Amino acid sequence: MSTTMPKAGEVERKWYVIDAAGKPLGRVAAQAAVLLRGKHKVTFAPHVDCGDHVIIVNCKDAVLTGGKAEKKYYYRHTGYIGHLKATRYDALMKTKPELAMQLAVKGMVPSNSLGRSAMSRLRLYAGSDHKHAAQKPEAWNM
Repeated sequence: MSTTMPKAGEVERKWYVIDAAGKPLGRVAAQAAVLLRGKHKVTFAPHVDCGDHVIIVNCKDAVLTGGKAEKKYYYRHTGYIGHLKATRYDALMKTKPELAMQLAVKGMVPSNSLGRSAMSRLRLYAGSDHKHAAQKPEAWNM
């Protein structure tokens, strides 16, 4: 019996919806990273992009456990000397909850071309409605 390796053109991609309401941000991001990489499939190969499309809804209702909301910061640099901007995660979750979820998922996928193509299949929505009903996404239970 020989092992079959998946080809990039033969990968069958499904669509999944993850509801982040009331769930920890990191747990949702970890499940999304697994789906985006394709590690839940029996045909997974680390050198082939065999992941699925993931839609995360209710990003604004994801929770940060412990004291992370007040102690964790999102840093960005403007490009000018000394202009490092810091935003607390409680303020970030109120203004841009999709960015907080995107940063969490991005940290869990590889930093190469496979990770970049996986991130292109991620769709994030702050509310409960999304515009991908035509793809017939399945609900992913955590």
